[in-house]
Amino acid sequence: MLDFFTIFSKGGIVLWCFQGTSQLFTPAVNSLIKTVILQERTGNNTFTHEALQLKYKLDNEFELVFVVAYQKILQLSYIDKFLTDIQMEFRNKYKDCLTDGLACGTFNFKGSFDEILRFNEEESRAIAKSQKKMKTFDESVKSKKTVSSMIENKKEEKKPAKGKENKPVKEQVVKETVKKTEQTAAVLGEMDELTLQKNREKMFAKMSGKKPVKTASASPKAETPKKKGKQATKWEMGGTNKDAVTLDYSSLNGSGDATINGSMEEKHGTPSAEEQRWVGQMKGGLRDLDEEESEDEEEEEKGVQETVKSGKSKKGSGMFSMFKNLVGSKTLTKEDLQPALEKMKEHIIGKNVAADISAKLCDSVAAKLEGKVLGTFSTTANTVKQTLQDSCVNILEPKRRIDILRDAMECKQKGRPYVVTFCGVNGVGKSTNLAKICFWLIENGFRVLIAACDTFRAGAVEQLRTHTRKLNALHPPDKNGQHMVQLYEKGYGKDAAGIAMEAINFARDCHIDVVLVDTAGRMQDNEPLMRALSKLIKVNQPDLVLFVGEALVGNEAVDQLNKFNQALADHSNMTNPRLIDGIVLTKFDTIDDKVGAAISMTYTTGQPIVFVGTGQTYTDLRNLNAKAVVNALLK
Repeated sequence: MLDFFTIFSKGGIVLWCFQGTSQLFTPAVNSLIKTVILQERTGNNTFTHEALQLKYKLDNEFELVFVVAYQKILQLSYIDKFLTDIQMEFRNKYKDCLTDGLACGTFNFKGSFDEILRFNEEESRAIAKSQKKMKTFDESVKSKKTVSSMIENKKEEKKPAKGKENKPVKEQVVKETVKKTEQTAAVLGEMDELTLQKNREKMFAKMSGKKPVKTASASPKAETPKKKGKQATKWEMGGTNKDAVTLDYSSLNGSGDATINGSMEEKHGTPSAEEQRWVGQMKGGLRDLDEEESEDEEEEEKGVQETVKSGKSKKGSGMFSMFKNLVGSKTLTKEDLQPALEKMKEHIIGKNVAADISAKLCDSVAAKLEGKVLGTFSTTANTVKQTLQDSCVNILEPKRRIDILRDAMECKQKGRPYVVTFCGVNGVGKSTNLAKICFWLIENGFRVLIAACDTFRAGAVEQLRTHTRKLNALHPPDKNGQHMVQLYEKGYGKDAAGIAMEAINFARDCHIDVVLVDTAGRMQDNEPLMRALSKLIKVNQPDLVLFVGEALVGNEAVDQLNKFNQALADHSNMTNPRLIDGIVLTKFDTIDDKVGAAISMTYTTGQPIVFVGTGQTYTDLRNLNAKAVVNALLK
């Protein structure tokens, strides 16, 4: 009934293999290695690839992987026990060879494999047969019931007389009342006499209708000032009166929109000296996130370690002090790992990692460490933390190359624009971060066309128009007299997919290098808008689909990404639909060390975080530094 079974090392050497059919199993095993084992998703030992169901088991002591494959429609209940039996038999039979590192030796395991498989299949059939065996009528409970027994049972059931059934209840209520009274008396007896005297005076005054006499110690109440009507709230960091005058448009005459646009154009026509300093800062690749801060943290950690070492050497009581915290060489079990994993799970949940993702991460660490021999100078907690740190870094590091500058240059040489589509929920900062990416592309010499495909939200086109004016003011027209940034807009209420197509064709005709498509914010449960987004991506086939998400969310990030991907797959009506290619993580400067959303988003889709937004200016755009984020997560 099994189609395939293999034993291979984590280094990629196949030790033994069994193949029951002529089907090719190489793609399924490669997919298991690529998407599960290498991406630290080994918490669940089941993997599905097309019509095949794969189950695997890790042997961490000898760095082995046992994989069995069978048809997905089959329900084989003995597979887990079979894998465990195979693992123990293979370890016991070839322990000396594996210990010496002779992984490339000859392993004649066919006889043992057939014997274990036959035993598990027979045991499974016997259990299924015993469970399916039906009881006879004589063995059933119904056969023991007769008419006479049913009549006798009815006669025996007598209702208690009235008045007697409430007697025990009344006695119990009386006892509880007496008990409460005694407790109250005990509490009153412990109260201060002065407090009792004051309470009695208040009670007598209330009964006689007189107001209680105020004692000399009572402080007179401060007279509250009379309210002078509504006043404007003044915030501590609210700016000056000059800013308020600048933002007051109530005295303008004529069409409000035209006047506001004109005033904004005058304001953004001449950038300030601070804004002029932004020009030229983002040429080439983006800087890593908190690169300098992570180096400072490493230096501080080294200094702390040296201080601790020196302190231990001074305070140590002889040569035996070095053996104080040693655990000894032993094989780790689930019971040993459970306390450390529970604490680590609570810690990363507090750092904004989704609860479901944190559980899967800890399960993956447990599967990776179970059966591993702990070193003499290592502790369980440190081993768990180091393994979790390596797993998180491996998750955050991109599995494929996303080099936008190189891809845009290749498209430019081919005579077509490089198209990037931005999508996400409402209010995450799609338009703002689109403008940051646009500034970065302009700094590297690319001409950009912004397609205003958010025809749903009021003010979306005006926001992009303002960014366009600002960016053109920072980068005046080039030699040909053409603006570096142009906005393609068709107003509101139009089809977003059609506007994106027209914008791409316009960019191709005008030899514009990059098209940035801004879409409307939509909740993941809004089916009409999700269908429109799927249509836009299906019709235009952009080179890159970026999901813009907040660093503030935890569990919600997982739900958003899952439902966006699911909607794009369901509404595309394609065999290989276009899904999310990368993530833009915004508002990263507002979360301090609660960086768990980065782990949740990357673990959910397996796609990399391409950009990180860290502020409000155009230069606040960074690459994700995996080590710095994981250090902040686990500190």
